[in-house]
Amino acid sequence: MGQPRARAAVWMSGAGVALFALVGASAPNHNTLRAPIPWLRLPVMPGTVSMALTCAAIVLSCVGMLGMLNAHGQGWSPNPRLLLRVGVLAVLVVADLTPVGSSDTASYAAYGRIAALGGDPYLTTPAQLGGAYAHLVSDSWQHTPSVYGPIARWWQAVAAFAGDDRPWLTIWVLMLANAAAFLVTGYLLICTADDPIRAGLLWIANPLLIGVLVAGGHLDTLVACLAVCAVHLARRATRWHHDLIVGGLVGLACGVKVSAALLGVGLAWPMLRSGNWRQMVRQAGAAVLTLVLLYGAYGLHALAPLSAASHLVSTPSLWAVFDRFAAAVLNPRAAETATGVLWPLLLLVLAWILHRRVPADTPAAVAVPFVLAFAWVLAAPWSMPWYTALACALAALSRPSRLTQYLIATTAVLALVHNSGGHGWTW
Repeated sequence: MGQPRARAAVWMSGAGVALFALVGASAPNHNTLRAPIPWLRLPVMPGTVSMALTCAAIVLSCVGMLGMLNAHGQGWSPNPRLLLRVGVLAVLVVADLTPVGSSDTASYAAYGRIAALGGDPYLTTPAQLGGAYAHLVSDSWQHTPSVYGPIARWWQAVAAFAGDDRPWLTIWVLMLANAAAFLVTGYLLICTADDPIRAGLLWIANPLLIGVLVAGGHLDTLVACLAVCAVHLARRATRWHHDLIVGGLVGLACGVKVSAALLGVGLAWPMLRSGNWRQMVRQAGAAVLTLVLLYGAYGLHALAPLSAASHLVSTPSLWAVFDRFAAAVLNPRAAETATGVLWPLLLLVLAWILHRRVPADTPAAVAVPFVLAFAWVLAAPWSMPWYTALACALAALSRPSRLTQYLIATTAVLALVHNSGGHGWTW
């Protein structure tokens, strides 16, 4: 029974990736950027068709992924090298097409262009940049300076140097760099996980992540790559300099997106509980020092956009409903304050509940960062499908449990809601 089910799941997964690629190749449409990559182009797809195909791609990828995991649990054992080769092929295809599901790559390109021209992306907005780059940025982010860290800024600037005044080329370079980070992460997971087949299925051969992270071109892939390196070394750290490297990797991940601080907290908590203060101080100190050095090149003003972004509430979400009712009963400022206080508490509660459902033999250096990353996706007022990248990478290192299925379903639900390519909500 396992083989036929596995075969059906593989076909659904392949169909999901193919539909993501079809939408990307038929750009521009409702679910892609306005600037199509000039090769592998098909006729422009109508908005309703692109919406239907993107949703179908997400559903097929989710069901196929769950089916493959279930088949593996029942004895299906594909060769990890085959998973790697298939994943590489799928990743290279979608990375050479127009980004699907989000306009974030256009924002990355605009911030990179600002930096390449000698400007400060933490002060200058895409609207102030103007020109072809700004035209591609979603209206929602036209007047927002960069909320990404210095590592992301350099990543984007290098791409913009290569692209010069051709936004499509900058975006393509960003897509290829992101694909490379995705492939490196997949290779590391297969090489280091206790179950390389499960790790391969959850990352490099995961059609949902290929559609969300690679076809979307999101920086969360780089955060996940650094996290896998940090967790692998943390589990085997025996000397003081290992702790400094782990802390440095955490600091670099935070230098991409500040949400990677969850990784640092997750690694520190088991050491605090065991009384291993020296190791914790070494790792935390190295992480903080790395961040100080990274942000020291720009000044404290580079943190200002993060403060503004922390008040955002995604729509639709439960927090958006709460915010609306709280604003009606109290006032907008009080509602914002209430949300800011309640969601971290909810995160901690959810992390505790999730941790109780993690298999007991899962290493603490994997389990705690995983539940924090997953709880953040569930609890944060602003949550996007690509935010699950960190949790998915850590899930590939953990023991099998129902939490993995819940994580995949969460990613799919978020992707169904947030897949418009920056042209307004699909739903």
